[in-house]
Amino acid sequence: MRYMLMHKLDENQPGAFDPSPQFLERLGAFMGEAIQAGVLLSGEGLEKSSKESARITAEKGKTTIIDGPFTETKELIAGFALMEVRSKEEAVEWGRRFAELFIADGIDVEVDVRRVNEGPEPA
Repeated sequence: MRYMLMHKLDENQPGAFDPSPQFLERLGAFMGEAIQAGVLLSGEGLEKSSKESARITAEKGKTTIIDGPFTETKELIAGFALMEVRSKEEAVEWGRRFAELFIADGIDVEVDVRRVNEGPEPA
């Protein structure tokens, strides 16, 4: 089963998009462990919304494009990890451990764990 873990941060929280060297070291160890376990398929962090971003909204047949920063949004997707795991519980455990990296730096984070739609279930 594939799951996507997406973490959300508040751009206005100090340190949220400017990680400390200690955070980067812990993150590297965490990612290395996920790679060694064979569960990490892909993962990246994202820049602040003030850095070359846009939001496209399609509503009632009308498309609107707004350049960043997105000041009206408190929590923005700040990165993702695509994982191949055996269960939702395993994905949640990786997500919980990931959230602890931020807790150690005093940064509030929200991690969504979502199953990837891989098409119809086999019969």
